[in-house]
Amino acid sequence: MALRIKRGDVVVVRSGADKGKTGKVIRVDVEGSRVYVEGVNLQYKHMKRTQQNPKGGRVRREGPLHLSKVMLWSEKLGKGQRFRVETRDGKRVRVGVKDGVALD
Repeated sequence: MALRIKRGDVVVVRSGADKGKTGKVIRVDVEGSRVYVEGVNLQYKHMKRTQQNPKGGRVRREGPLHLSKVMLWSEKLGKGQRFRVETRDGKRVRVGVKDGVALD
């Protein structure tokens, strides 16, 4: 299945502990249908001491969210919205359902 959310998109979280938070998509996991959003679903990663990281310790990093939990953010509306894929000038373009603004 082709994913419609891409790296660099601004999304809003629809459900869960981080409901209502917005952020930029850092990474997309196609096989797992998951996205990593900047500043959302922060988890601790325990780092072992190494020569590159002599202190070790705990590092906060973003955890994965399922695609169904995020929605594209609309600057015009100030909230999340659904979108559809249209063909404009021979190119596939993502268009917001409510505001009609092209995302690509």
